[in-house]
Amino acid sequence: METITEKVVKKSKQSDKLREPGKFKVIFCNDDVTPMEFVIALLMQIFRHNQDSAMEVTMKVHHTGSAVAGVYPFEIAEQKLADATTIARNNGYPLIIKVEPE
Repeated sequence: METITEKVVKKSKQSDKLREPGKFKVIFCNDDVTPMEFVIALLMQIFRHNQDSAMEVTMKVHHTGSAVAGVYPFEIAEQKLADATTIARNNGYPLIIKVEPE
């Protein structure tokens, strides 16, 4: 028969496994107002895309309705969403950006 101490030790060992934190996609959604040039600039400024990569993501948003701007740990994804949304709103654009688990 197991003692209480042995049961506690077994449970502790089972829950001590560390998991890698999940990654989250930052997704840009298409709208009929936000200019493509603005989206490209935002991708370069906040998401550190180069000109070609920013253009590729922007064209995918335009043609398919949405595209992944980047994949990050949750806190970074949320901060990039907040920064990009703030810049878009300050410039009068309704750009929709969301964060989803990878």
